[in-house]
Amino acid sequence: MVIFYYLADTNIVRNTINGIGSYGYLGSFIAGIFFVSIFTVAPASIVLYFLADSFNPIIIALTAGFGAVIGDYLILRLLKDTIFDEWAPVFQKIRGSLLKKLFISPFFTWLIPIMGATIIASPLPDEVGITMLGLSRVKNWQFLLITFLLNAIGIFLVVTLARVI
Repeated sequence: MVIFYYLADTNIVRNTINGIGSYGYLGSFIAGIFFVSIFTVAPASIVLYFLADSFNPIIIALTAGFGAVIGDYLILRLLKDTIFDEWAPVFQKIRGSLLKKLFISPFFTWLIPIMGATIIASPLPDEVGITMLGLSRVKNWQFLLITFLLNAIGIFLVVTLARVI
C-alpha cells in the first residue's frame, strides 16, 4: 500500500486515477469492485482515497460497497465452482478424522463466519474471508448483505481517513 501511495505521484497513475475520478460515483463503484482482491486492493484504495477529496464520503462508501459486493460474489462463485470442488476429495479422505470433528463442532460453526466477516471488514484482501464464509452455511442473500455492510464500513473508514489526513 505504501509503495502504491508513492507510485500515485507518477503521471501515469495520476492520469488513471483522474480518469476513474472523472466518472464520479461510478468511478467509486468500479474501484469498489477492485477493492476486494489481493492484487487490486492497493490501487483501488488509492482511487477511493483521492475521490474522497471531491465527493461525499458516505455516497462513495455506499457505491463502492455495492461494487465490492460484485467483486466478492465473483470470487465466491469462482471458489465454489472450482476450488471447493477440487478440494472435495481431500475432505472426503478426512471424513472420520479429528479435523472433520473440528469442522462440524458448534464452536467452529459460529467462529468461522465471524472470522471471515472480520477479515472482510478489515483492509486486508477479502479472499480468505470469502473462503471462510463460503465454507460456512451462509445463504447467498446473507453473504451479499454481510459483504456489502462490511465493505461499505471499511471503505468509509478509508475515505474518512483520507479526509482527515
